[in-house]
Amino acid sequence: MTTDQTSPALQVSVVLPAYNEVTYLYPAVEKTIQTLNNFINSYEIIIAEDGSTDGTAERAQELAQKWPYIRHIHRRQRLGRGTALNNSFEQSHGKILVYMDLDLATDLKYLKPLIEAITVEGYDFATGSRMMPESKAERTISRSFSSKTYNFLVRHLLGSKLSDHQCGFKAFKREPLLNLLGKVEAKHWFWDTEVMVRGYQQGLRIKELAVEWHSGKDTKVNLVKDSWNMFGQILRLGWKLRVERDS
Repeated sequence: MTTDQTSPALQVSVVLPAYNEVTYLYPAVEKTIQTLNNFINSYEIIIAEDGSTDGTAERAQELAQKWPYIRHIHRRQRLGRGTALNNSFEQSHGKILVYMDLDLATDLKYLKPLIEAITVEGYDFATGSRMMPESKAERTISRSFSSKTYNFLVRHLLGSKLSDHQCGFKAFKREPLLNLLGKVEAKHWFWDTEVMVRGYQQGLRIKELAVEWHSGKDTKVNLVKDSWNMFGQILRLGWKLRVERDS
């Protein structure tokens, strides 16, 4: 395995955004390493730790000291999941950039096809989808309804053809993503949607993969509050995109 993080040949950077994830962190990193070792010999894992207060920062530092291919990027104050991802991708070294939610809600058996959608099939972006007919997603009725409604609104108000914009299981070709990030303003949960919509509207090739997904036990999403907030962000992004097209 290549562990020189500055090597220009580094193949994959996997970012794990973490905010108060001390319970999930160690098993998630260990399982990610085991999975990557089955098909990649050159990678780094970046723990994008965003102002945690429960010991996650200390645990992340322990992991970075234990394994040379793990990096811990720490923020003293919480700036949001989207900001943490932007910062980590900009500091990464891989040709393929991946991120996954730390609860590993998406089965890691899909990590290889996710990455190969970029490396073998030539797509610019690849994302897991919980909404495709072949997908298996375990969630409450209320969250399923909320997610279907949200993605319906994104497709009809923002012109996307994707079935699922918010699945926390994505891979990107480095240059197209970094070229896009300068325009992405979302600082928290809406980051996924803005990146995918902007990528779609720029004509990037995006592949959706049907996945098996199990809802994490301790979700940080507030169904009512975050739903209204993200609806507002859909409207704001639609306005921004129209201004950009007309300018």
